[in-house]
Amino acid sequence: MTVHANVIPKPKQSMLPILIVLFLISYGLMAMLVVEQGRTIDSQRFLIKELFRDSSELTGMKSSAIQKQRAQAQAQAAANANSQAKAPAAQATPRDSAKNSRHPGKLRRPAPLRPPRNTSDVADERRALFYI
Repeated sequence: MTVHANVIPKPKQSMLPILIVLFLISYGLMAMLVVEQGRTIDSQRFLIKELFRDSSELTGMKSSAIQKQRAQAQAQAAANANSQAKAPAAQATPRDSAKNSRHPGKLRRPAPLRPPRNTSDVADERRALFYI
């Protein structure tokens, strides 16, 4: 048997430095992602607060407009009642007063009654089904 004394060992190419560099790059990218997500969440929180504030202002404006309309309608109704009370009673005919006594304050016909629901048609109102 011949033994070769001149055996050249293969150089070991380690992947460790390349893997370390790749891990550092990936951790840096993940840190940037976390920071950007935090900024996005903060901006969304700010937008939600602004929308809520705008919505509450709009609701307040609508309610004040409705209150003004009701006050105007009541004032107009009171003015009409006062003008009718000042009108001479001699102009009213017995026929008109009989008609008014039968239907006082009738403005329009009442809505027709709806038929009752079948128990099989009643859905569970606690659960809302949404379809996509």
